[in-house]
Amino acid sequence: MVEELMEQQNTDRMKLSERMGSFLRKCVYHVLRIGSIPTHIAFIMDGNRRYAKKHNLGEGAGHKAGYLALMNMLRYCYELEVKYVTIYAFSIDNFKRQPEEVESTLKLIHEKIEELIKEESIVNRFGIRIHFIGNLDLLSDPIRLSAERAMKATASNSKAVLSICIAYTSTDEILNAVQEACEEVIALDNSCNHGRKVIDVEDIEKHMYMAIAPDPDIIIRTSGETRLSNFLLWQSGSSLLYTLKALWPEIGFLNLIGVIIDYQRHFGYLEETKQKQS
Repeated sequence: MVEELMEQQNTDRMKLSERMGSFLRKCVYHVLRIGSIPTHIAFIMDGNRRYAKKHNLGEGAGHKAGYLALMNMLRYCYELEVKYVTIYAFSIDNFKRQPEEVESTLKLIHEKIEELIKEESIVNRFGIRIHFIGNLDLLSDPIRLSAERAMKATASNSKAVLSICIAYTSTDEILNAVQEACEEVIALDNSCNHGRKVIDVEDIEKHMYMAIAPDPDIIIRTSGETRLSNFLLWQSGSSLLYTLKALWPEIGFLNLIGVIIDYQRHFGYLEETKQKQS
């Protein structure tokens, strides 16, 4: 009886804390909306393995902690009405890591893809459409089929978009887009005999994996690294780049708010740069 009472009290405290946190976040969002809110934020989720090592955690524990951080970050972004979020989940280069690590990471990704399409998930709560971005043919059949099911299950959602880059590198994306653009021009030339022999930027861009979203306003990388690591190289020409010292599982609400405030301070300059490049 005493244990049940204590458990109920803990549950009540957690609910109260969650409601208070939600109220305080809404107050912060209300102030932030006075300025410009980014349309698209992209994340390079770096530091899961270092987090596990730092805290003496077992294999895969860092990635599980990183997934919880991701769910919180998605919630904050969509509460703030950021329309597009893109995450760098698994690079083609990650296949070169130790086979055991690759297997455990992809197993976790597979599990989390299935969780995302459950009725009570954050995806359905916020009306998020999921896109998987990358060379999906490099994935095992179970993971690829799960990704396809998730995209199909969320195809009618329209409030927000989550792009998950998996088996992705920017060089692979560009190469694929150029190949498809060339094939399209050759096919058109053969069918219409219009004599066109060149492709332009628009031809390439419409074949990019990331054609489903505008270029990111902000790219955030954790763990103090300053490299893009072959992520959205084509799309990041006008993006504001942020490096946070926190490891990915340590990223929190205040980190995001700090980035948004700095983005608003630089908004005029960023818009001017975009206009010059267009």
